[in-house]
Amino acid sequence: MEYVIPLPPIATLPVEGTQARFPVHRIYCVGRNYAEHSREMGGDPDRESPFFFVKPADGIVSDGADFPYPAQTQDVHHEIELVVALAKGGKDIATGSALDCVYGYAVGLDMTRRDLQAAAKKQGRPWETSKGFDQSAPIGTIAPSATIGHPTSGAIWLKVNGEVRQRGDLSQLIWKNPEVIAHLSALFTLAPGDLIFTGTPAGVGSVRRGDALEGGIDGIGTLRATVV
Repeated sequence: MEYVIPLPPIATLPVEGTQARFPVHRIYCVGRNYAEHSREMGGDPDRESPFFFVKPADGIVSDGADFPYPAQTQDVHHEIELVVALAKGGKDIATGSALDCVYGYAVGLDMTRRDLQAAAKKQGRPWETSKGFDQSAPIGTIAPSATIGHPTSGAIWLKVNGEVRQRGDLSQLIWKNPEVIAHLSALFTLAPGDLIFTGTPAGVGSVRRGDALEGGIDGIGTLRATVV
């Protein structure tokens, strides 16, 4: 095959226990999926249906790499999340079979230009500039579900410069992973290589240049990044 311009590189992630890489197709994110975070952002966890936004596949930052503070913002926030990696896709996937699509899990950070998000919300505009900017998705090593199973509980946490900022448990997810996959597949045809950020617990806050971020999820792994 001949291309008129050089073929763009494929974004990939490391996989625990192998030298092979996981190729990334798309990155989806579900918002306000922990009750306390929904409340701190002004939502109502008892009534809201899941909603979604996207990040670019090439927005990934590898574990241990620098996170460049983005332009056009004065208020960048951290959001620690469980990331689901899909090996299979489809449309209108049933909740009962959704986990059959999962390859594994990883720790991720949904970095957010909060001031741009607030302005977009006020003006009724899309969130892309606040959520889908360059290098907005630090993600750690993928732990295959064949090794760790499908976790439904376990501590999720984030430290900034050694101080705990966020802490929750996967059992606190409002919409569980099979439900998220099912809802998402009703809106998009999911594909192998898709990643799904599943929401963040309460405690989101600002980062500054020089901050050291360290997060983790029990039984899945850790993630480190330095803001530069």
